[in-house]
Amino acid sequence: MALGVATLLTAEVVPAIAQPAGPSPVEQLRRDTEAIHALGVSGVQARVVAPDGRQSVAASGTADLNTGRPVSSGGYFRMASTSKTLVATVVLQMEAEGRLSLDDTVDHWLPGVVRGNGNDGSQITIRHLLQHTSGIRDALPGYTTPKEYYQQRHNIYEPEQLVELAMAHEPEEFRPGKGWAYSNTGYVLLDMIIQKATGHPAHQEIERRVLRPLGLDQTRWMGTSPTLPRPHAQAYQLFGPGSRVNVTDQIPVDYENLSWVTTTRDENRFFRALLDGRLLPARQLAKMKQTVPVSAEVQELWPKGRYGLGLVERPLGCGGTYWSHEGGDGGYITLNGVTDDGGRSAVVSMSEARGDTKEHILEQENAASALIDHALCARDSSTP
Repeated sequence: MALGVATLLTAEVVPAIAQPAGPSPVEQLRRDTEAIHALGVSGVQARVVAPDGRQSVAASGTADLNTGRPVSSGGYFRMASTSKTLVATVVLQMEAEGRLSLDDTVDHWLPGVVRGNGNDGSQITIRHLLQHTSGIRDALPGYTTPKEYYQQRHNIYEPEQLVELAMAHEPEEFRPGKGWAYSNTGYVLLDMIIQKATGHPAHQEIERRVLRPLGLDQTRWMGTSPTLPRPHAQAYQLFGPGSRVNVTDQIPVDYENLSWVTTTRDENRFFRALLDGRLLPARQLAKMKQTVPVSAEVQELWPKGRYGLGLVERPLGCGGTYWSHEGGDGGYITLNGVTDDGGRSAVVSMSEARGDTKEHILEQENAASALIDHALCARDSSTP
């Protein structure tokens, strides 16, 4: 096995005569990507966009452990749960148009679908689904060993099948709206509601309402394809010592919701447009930013994190907060962040998930969170 290590840094930044103490934002970005790679993450790419539109990109590690090919700063990766923000944006656009209400129940749109073992769609609203306060169990299939990956990687599930898996379980131990528990199943139901209300699959509404208006031509729905466009880094999953598996070749279990690929360029553009008001009326954006605390378990990943409607609020080390929604699926883990006004944004995507131990998970999460925090707190060379 040839292990290649390459670091790429490009920045359209004019140096100032006097620099503030400490590393420049560009140098800090380079250090932060290398720090993530040093944990054992095979490949890392990051992009930061300043308020004036200037971009800095950095990459570290290798895109392919067999060939040593360097990581491309414009490489594709699976968007995973970051696509929940796309879904939430479409739902809130539809609310602004009067096509649905956040207080509509699941039964109003999907009668009888959420039922059994204490699950009751007449008590769960669209708002609950968006905010993960529905209490519906997160019951998507998944793999925890190499054997399970090879057995399951090409399995295809219809949305109705995924909901049925959740209905086989009792709900979380709180009434809808009275607690918080992350539920991918809730977003499967939102996709189904979008289709029922519009007559079109959710991915088509996302393309029409978000991607095309913003020119996000590097964000694509791959359906049941197990591949990604080129260029892309190979995705790896660490299952334990000596058990690092290339998991690039797979169909996302929730192909309707999780089968999106994107780039750091497009992900930055999307979050900046969302937060600066180009995608939602002010009233709907304000609703999206009404947050509740996440569970104690998720607080370990997002300290003091709060969840809005498909949007996460996290504190900044320099004061204030930022907005984000990370995604992790099939070896790709991506963190992002944008300031409240949409002026400064950052995305870091890693092509390896070190998910074998809690310690490794937290190390990787904390290092990526530090990169986002440093990037959003950076002072431009022109800042006095």
